[in-house]
This record gives sequence, structure tokens and C-alpha cells, in this order.
Amino acid sequence: MSLLSPTKPKSILQKNPLYQPTHKNISLQFKEKILCLEIMGVDSGKALSQNPCLHTASLHAIHDIITFLQSKGLYQKDFARIFGMCPTILTSDIRSELNPVFNFLSKDLRVPEDYFRKVINKCPRLLICSVKDQLKPTLFYLQRLGFTDVHHLAYQDPILLVSSVENTLIPKLHYLVSLGFTRREAVEMTLRCPGLFTFSIQNNFKPKFDYFSQEMEGELDELKDFPQYFAFSLDKRIKPRHIQLVDNGVTIPLSLMLKTTDEEFNHLISQKTG
Repeated sequence: MSLLSPTKPKSILQKNPLYQPTHKNISLQFKEKILCLEIMGVDSGKALSQNPCLHTASLHAIHDIITFLQSKGLYQKDFARIFGMCPTILTSDIRSELNPVFNFLSKDLRVPEDYFRKVINKCPRLLICSVKDQLKPTLFYLQRLGFTDVHHLAYQDPILLVSSVENTLIPKLHYLVSLGFTRREAVEMTLRCPGLFTFSIQNNFKPKFDYFSQEMEGELDELKDFPQYFAFSLDKRIKPRHIQLVDNGVTIPLSLMLKTTDEEFNHLISQKTG
């Protein structure tokens, strides 16, 4: 008769093909936590590295977060991207951190519950922002600038709400003013192209403005009328199109130079040179 005790039956998670224990001393609960993340499509190693609190969080607490988000309209398939981008959500406090965000969406941005999912998927970082210290003050600042359409902010540009007023929004306005625009003109440009607030000064604004002013010999009024210039790729769009215009001795408005398809652009050149 064997003296060995019977083998403990495996749990459902242990039977999962993703369940490959890498260290014998890792607890069953920790292994199940890792598997829970992987099944959702979340890189568990990256998540644990970016959010060390996950090491001690209980599987029950994580399930509570998931259940809460599902009650707000999010789908299981959304979690890979949401938790992958912001793993700290998994250890957030539902009452003091997550619920206030949904109240903010509902009351301040007037987002119906059926559209919570659309907004959160657009910008998962909303869920890791303090309503009191980040979202409300930033909304107030943006509204003072002229961003009065809260629905547009919610559905199109929620990334502005999670941006730092002091470190991101104000410096971008200051840079535009430094180029020669008045503050009012700079603000109007951001209202027409909110993406300006998201572009890097060193990697976007500076090289594109240098090319515009030095190679294209453009005027500030052109950028004031078409601030979307900064949204186009310098190497893939701006330079090739400009060079093609120069080679053909053709001049067209900045917007037509960049917004048109290749076919439309070539047709414009043909019309001008035909």
C-alpha cells in the first residue's frame, strides 16, 4: 500500500492550457491571478511590472473591478486594451476612484450610460484620473479656452481631459505664441485642431514649422487658417507634396496640398500645368 497521499484534484484554471507554472513556490492564487489576466488578453508580466499592487491584490478584488466595469457597459473583449494600457485600474477603489469617473462622464460631460463604453475605449486613462484633481480642473480650463461642446470633448478628444494643464496644454499655447501668433490666434488654432495639444514640441511642431518657414517660405496666416498642417507626416506627406509642387511650378492652398488624395492632388497639378 502506498504511503503517498492522494493527488489533490486540479482546479478548472489549472487544467487550462495557459496554466504553465514557472516556479514551484508560486501560490495557487497567484497563478490563477496570472491566468485571469492572460485569459483577458493582458500581458501579466507587463501588468505586474507597471502595477506592483497586483502582486498582493486578491482575485476576488480583481473580479469585483471587472464586474463593476461590466455593469457600466464595458464588454469582456474591451479589457485586453483597457487593462493593458492602464493596469492600475485593476487595483483601483471602486467607490472612491472608479465610480466618480462615471459620475463625471454622466453629470459634467452629459454622456448617457449607453455611451460610457465608447468614451472609455477611446481613452482608458480616464479611469485612472482623479476627478477632483485632474478631470474637473482640466475641463474648466478647456471650457475657458472655448471648448464648450462637452460631447465633442467626450467622444472625440477625451485625451485632452487627461492632459496636464501646467505641463502640456499651457506649454503648447506658449510655443504657438512664440512662433508669432497672438494668444487669441493660438487658442483659435487649437479649437479648430484640438490635436495640437497632443503633439510634441520637439518632435512635431519644431521640425514641421522649420520646414514650413524655411523651405516652403510660408506665411503664418496659412497655418492660422489650416492648423491641421501639423497633423500630417513631414516625411511622408508634407515634403513629397511640396517638392512635387515646386518641381511643377505650381502653387495651391496648404489645405489642398495636404488633404487631397494622391489622385486628387495629381489632378490639381495637371489642371495647373495643362
